[in-house]
Amino acid sequence: MRAGDGRWQAPIFALARKASETFSGSSSHVLAKVAEPTSFVNEWSAQALRDPMSMERTNLLNMAKLSIKGLIESALSFGRTLDSDYPPLQQFFVVMEHCLKHGLRVKKSFLGYNKSLWGPLEMVEKLCPEAGEIAASVRDLPGLKTPLGRARAWLRLALMQKRLADYLRLLITRKDLLSDFYENSAVMVEEEGAVIVGLLVGLNVIDANLCVKGEDLDTQVGVIDFSMYLKNDIDDYRSEERNGQIAAILDQKNYVEELNRQLNSSVHGLQGRVDNLEKSNSKLIEELAIAKNNIIKLQEENHQLRNENTIILMKAQQQLVVTQVDVDVELDTFKKSRQGLDEMYNEARRQLREECQLRQDVENELVVQVSMKQEMDLAMKLLEKDIHEKQDTLIGLRHQLDEVKAINVEMYSKMQTSDDGMKQKNDMITRLEEKTNQITATMKLLEQRLQEVDRDRWTAEDGARKFKQDFVNKADSLQKQVAQREKQRLQLETDLKIEKEWQQTLQNNLEKERDIVAQLSAEAQQINGLKKEFHRLQDENSQLTGVCDEQEQALEELGCKLSESKLKIEDIKEANKALQGGQIWLKDKDSNICKLCEKEFSISRRKHHCRNCGEIFCNACSDNELPLPASPKPVRVCDTCHALLLQRCSSNAT
Repeated sequence: MRAGDGRWQAPIFALARKASETFSGSSSHVLAKVAEPTSFVNEWSAQALRDPMSMERTNLLNMAKLSIKGLIESALSFGRTLDSDYPPLQQFFVVMEHCLKHGLRVKKSFLGYNKSLWGPLEMVEKLCPEAGEIAASVRDLPGLKTPLGRARAWLRLALMQKRLADYLRLLITRKDLLSDFYENSAVMVEEEGAVIVGLLVGLNVIDANLCVKGEDLDTQVGVIDFSMYLKNDIDDYRSEERNGQIAAILDQKNYVEELNRQLNSSVHGLQGRVDNLEKSNSKLIEELAIAKNNIIKLQEENHQLRNENTIILMKAQQQLVVTQVDVDVELDTFKKSRQGLDEMYNEARRQLREECQLRQDVENELVVQVSMKQEMDLAMKLLEKDIHEKQDTLIGLRHQLDEVKAINVEMYSKMQTSDDGMKQKNDMITRLEEKTNQITATMKLLEQRLQEVDRDRWTAEDGARKFKQDFVNKADSLQKQVAQREKQRLQLETDLKIEKEWQQTLQNNLEKERDIVAQLSAEAQQINGLKKEFHRLQDENSQLTGVCDEQEQALEELGCKLSESKLKIEDIKEANKALQGGQIWLKDKDSNICKLCEKEFSISRRKHHCRNCGEIFCNACSDNELPLPASPKPVRVCDTCHALLLQRCSSNAT
């Protein structure tokens, strides 16, 4: 058996026993039919004449039952390992060949008519990809030349693979594909085919070791040997009892093997956990040793830093004393030189004040002259504005004159054109002439005024020229005085620059001394920082010692947990031993109904054992999987055990 089919062993044996019970009933029914009188034979022949295909199907079904029953019984008594020379196995293949040939359609080809099993069996490869390996190996066999030989080899390989029932089930479910190969009344198309496929499930308990290459499968003659199935009732009864005992022993053996395998897997898992804990313990010990080494190194570095800190403090104090003496000497010299410079600076400052006073007087005179010049400019601007206004009035009067002339021209033209209104217009002309005379008189007066204004402007311009000449002469004299004062000011500024440079050099010296003092203060701050770093290293050292203590406590706790886990492993082993000895595995023949729903078992409703209580249930009442103490992997349990185990797990978790 395969390792993955371990949990299906008990249901398969139950199905095999169920099939053997049904087979015994069917075989007795067939023997009773053989012993019936001729009247029943006549009725049977009449029924066969009415529907011969149905009778063939029933006969093939009964023969399939007998062959499968005989094969399972002989395999259980023989040791469940069969080879190709075993007679019941050969008869089984012959019966399966007849069942697959029943109702097979005849197909035309170039060489004639062809009737082969290889066509429908080859279609299984398309329905199930796993069957592709069998089909490929059958095609690669060198000794097979006919389709019938390939079909026989395919049946033998599927039986060795223990997938014959699965492959044929997939094939009979596709009626649309079978209709191309079989007639409507064939065994594989009707219900008898489904029954035969269900019976083939019992063959999964058989291990077959068949050599397909050495057999001549093309020329074998498929004849059913009925002598193997004609036995007396006493032998049948004894064989049934013996088979039942063998099946019960095998069930118990398989269950015990499964429990042992599950216990071994759980023990291996616990041993792996213990190994992992030991590895983690060793790693923690190594880390603790590394941490201790690091603490020792940090203590050494701390001691070195303390020594360096004391040396730096001594050097800094010596440098501070030396620099303090130098600073005091330089301060005395600076104070002495500062007194002489202050006296010179006071004299230069007094002279500068006098010069500034003289310069202020000259600037006041210049301001007075500038104000006078601004007043003259304002008077000139006012005169120019008046002249411009009068010129604008003259231009306006001239425009009026031009308009009057234009009006006169228009009136004259109108006068010539209109003779009737001549008298009235003459009066208007006289009036207009009077007005023009008045306007000309006013224009003459304005021209006279303009001439007077021009005269006044000329006189003002002459006065301004004279004033400008006087102002220029005074400005030249003042500029000469200012130039003299500027020369004196430049001399004083050069003296001041020299004094400032001397003062700047003194300030630079002071700044250098201040920089030295700042450097010394920075070094003092660095020393304070080193002190803080030393205190911080002390704190880290204390923290590391605390961590080391915590790790030692954790190692002690891990050692306690390891001892507890070892004790738990021993308790689990004792519990597994108690479970192995105390659990009752109910036999399949002791129960025909489900314990929960009380429905009767059949081919469609199969029996299933609960791996916790050992009772028998249907698939609907035991469709649950949970890991048990005996198995780390999830196994089948009933609904009641499922609820109890979940309640127990929840109570343990709380």
